[in-house]
Amino acid sequence: MPASATKSLRVAVLADSDTRWKWGALTAQRLAPTDSEIRLDGYLLRGRATPTARQLREVGVRADSLREVTGVEFLRAMTDSTTGEPYDLLVLALVGGGVQAMLHGLRHAWGSGERPVVVTGYVGVVYEKLADGLLLRHGADLVLANSRHDADRFRAVYEGVGADASAVTEVALPFLGGAPYTGEHEPYTVVFAAQPSVPDSRKDRTYLLNRLIQHARRHPEREVLLKLRSKPGEHTTHIEELPYQKLVQGADVPANFRLVYGHMGGVLDRTDLLVTVSSTAALEALHRRVPTVVLTDLGVREVLGNHHFTGSGCLASWDQLDAGHRPAADEEWVARQGVAAEGSYETAFDTARERIAGLLERPGGLPPLNPYYTPETAPGYLPGILARHHLGPDGAPLPGAPAADKEPGPVRQIVRRAARGAYRHGVQRVAPVIRRMGEL
Repeated sequence: MPASATKSLRVAVLADSDTRWKWGALTAQRLAPTDSEIRLDGYLLRGRATPTARQLREVGVRADSLREVTGVEFLRAMTDSTTGEPYDLLVLALVGGGVQAMLHGLRHAWGSGERPVVVTGYVGVVYEKLADGLLLRHGADLVLANSRHDADRFRAVYEGVGADASAVTEVALPFLGGAPYTGEHEPYTVVFAAQPSVPDSRKDRTYLLNRLIQHARRHPEREVLLKLRSKPGEHTTHIEELPYQKLVQGADVPANFRLVYGHMGGVLDRTDLLVTVSSTAALEALHRRVPTVVLTDLGVREVLGNHHFTGSGCLASWDQLDAGHRPAADEEWVARQGVAAEGSYETAFDTARERIAGLLERPGGLPPLNPYYTPETAPGYLPGILARHHLGPDGAPLPGAPAADKEPGPVRQIVRRAARGAYRHGVQRVAPVIRRMGEL
């Protein structure tokens, strides 16, 4: 295979949002052998969350090529013999249904022929739909778990339904890093890491915003930042119906309060206290030993995802923070989550690299992809998932699926932008109004 013969690795990453592109591309880089070169080709799955140019710049991950595709276009690209050397590694950085559709589409396209190693996983904390998401990812050669805690849970789910659990491979979040926290900055800086869909109600989001502003007023000597994921009109991994930018309009805010964008790592460089409901930013902060609080104001509930942090030592309320509380993370919990474990992060991807190298050198090549869900095991579920990506029950493209032999013309581009804008308008303006009317 090219990886062992030339000390280079050809990698493709298919992602459906800015966050998943970041995870997929950085994971690909972590999985490459330390003494090899990597060629990274990025494919952005066309949909509601396709990242904008600004979002891609903010992520800061470079690719040798990057283009937007439909699912069918991507499948055709994976079997196009005119594109040069075949890929060694494919990273599917998608929502679970997208992963399952691509696995079946690739199984149909590749059959028993030569193929790359297929890897998938999760962007961050897995706090909902554990069984559903995992079984939709089953069939990849490696299903990456970001911690020992997740690896144990993943194997238990697969073994519990009689599925092969050997693909589960413990790694870590690929975007951890940065300088460790060494002490307070001047001014002392509090950062609230916002999330697009947690919480999801206007009442709860307004409450959190007001408490953040109140904290800034109580502590004028501090700088208080609201770290936002996206600008109005942009989408991330999750739908944001009520952006904080709109909620803060017209509010009387103190001079030491402001909104910030940009790479989370850069913001953490000046953070003295990271506050969130359940953002993965908490794990980034804990890895760097930045004092971190997971809020309990709205309860500790599965729907919020903050239940994941029970036992962490980080749970606290705004009242406690206003009074000067400083959290102390539980070392055992932190280590089990794969963050801030002294010295272990540098070797966190070693096992995955070894497994990939072994698969690439497997005599006779790799067997066909073998997902748990098939038309026999899930006849009432799988066809609908495949149809959303214009695939039939056997993984073959349906008649009328988008063509891949030409770039979209000017009219098609205008229609596509208009449709995406209409969708976002519906999500951020129309849907909330309808919901409020239903509550009358």
